[in-house]
Amino acid sequence: MATKGTGRYGRDVLAEDRRRPGGRAVRETPLSRDLVVEDVEETFCGAVVAWDKATVTLEDRHGRRRVFDLEPAAFLVDGEPVTLVRPAGAPRGPLRSASGSIAVTDARARTARESRIYVEGVHDAELVERVWGHDLRVEGVAVEFLEGVDGLPAIVAEFAPGPGRRLGVLVDHLVPGSKESRITERVRGEHVLVTGHPYVDVWQAVRPRSVGIAAWPEVPRGIPWKEGVVRALGWRVETGEAWRRILGSVRSYADLEPSLLGRVEELIDFVTGPHPGEH
Repeated sequence: MATKGTGRYGRDVLAEDRRRPGGRAVRETPLSRDLVVEDVEETFCGAVVAWDKATVTLEDRHGRRRVFDLEPAAFLVDGEPVTLVRPAGAPRGPLRSASGSIAVTDARARTARESRIYVEGVHDAELVERVWGHDLRVEGVAVEFLEGVDGLPAIVAEFAPGPGRRLGVLVDHLVPGSKESRITERVRGEHVLVTGHPYVDVWQAVRPRSVGIAAWPEVPRGIPWKEGVVRALGWRVETGEAWRRILGSVRSYADLEPSLLGRVEELIDFVTGPHPGEH
């Protein structure tokens, strides 16, 4: 059940600094659906799904909702304190979700289907939620992660795919002759669709220009890929913080490579669309 913020967020030190002479100014950010924010006390992170004159409703990737007061400096966007404000005017034309589909407004999330989409890890799941979260909630599709492709056969066996219970799987580095391709061949079937992208890691599915780099660096064999990328880019951060920076650069489907976009859309169509012999 949604719970309302107490209003204490607007009275923290950042909000006070904004009103003091010489204090640090806090940027105003217009509200928009699927804008991902976190409350300033870092207790809840979610996408904006609704707002009114005084409050904003956030929904996290598990479908949980919370209502917060629209107070100064009450939220974080990519780690930066901001004041959320209502947009100056209504958008022209149909409202679009981050995936480019027409957004369904004022709709409750559909009861979850039996069908599921699995991705390899938490970063893959967060990226899918970032761009397709609205679509998945409307369709009632849950996204879970494998924690590595090695466990895929056991997960498929436990899931027991069948009519009305389809399984879609997105795999990293799905190229001919790879370990991933050999494992996925063992689980393909009428009710299981496995697709994938060619990248070593889903980080590379984010367009370099969106991240502010010329290209994703080549990492020599023997060096952990994420650590090698961070080092080559000269980012003095841990890989977790690097991922938050990368994910924060993704605003819509336009920030992703077509080789990932097509595969995710294919999976969503597979688990939600009609299937021969199913009624």
